[in-house]
Parts: sequence; C-alpha cells; structure tokens
Amino acid sequence: MSFRLIALAAVILAFGVLSVEALLDVGFIGIFELHLASWAGMQVITDLVIVCGLAMIWMVSDSRTSGVPAWPFVILTLVSGSFGPLFYLVARELKAPAGRAVSA
Repeated sequence: MSFRLIALAAVILAFGVLSVEALLDVGFIGIFELHLASWAGMQVITDLVIVCGLAMIWMVSDSRTSGVPAWPFVILTLVSGSFGPLFYLVARELKAPAGRAVSA
C-alpha cells in the first residue's frame, strides 16, 4: 500500500468521524442552518461549493486520461461534498499501474 493511499485513508477516516459527529450533533439540515445563520458561515459554505465545483470539473477532465469514470464521484460530491474528490483520488491511485505514481 502506497503512502498516498495511507494518507488518503487517514484523511477520509478522520473527516468521516468528524462528519458523523456533526450529523449526530445537529443533523443534516442543522449543518446547513448553522452556516446560513451568519455571513461567516455563508462564506464557508460558498467556499465549499466553489471548491467542490472546481473539483468536479477537474475529475471529469482527469477521468479522460486516468480511465476512472468520474460520474459516481461527481454524484458523491453533490451529495456529500469533499468525500467525492477524496474517493476519486483513491480510485485513481488504485487504477494506476503498479510501480507508476499518478501525478496530481
């Protein structure tokens, strides 16, 4: 297992734990309510939308060369935010031929 896969797994695990804690604390709708309650929260959620939008554009473009279909990860991004690009990077890493590092 490569260092990249270990690092991605650690980030996904840590972010997953944080996400589950947030969902248990305030629920799915509560996450959005907290962000829409202030200008600072709106800035954070707008930033997330912009970054996820850019990531989806990159995934679609990159899928042509990596051979990893982008559509499942685009849908995952629309539903769960950063998990889509994170899992796309895992799939991309797993698809890379052995001994050949995937350039990011």
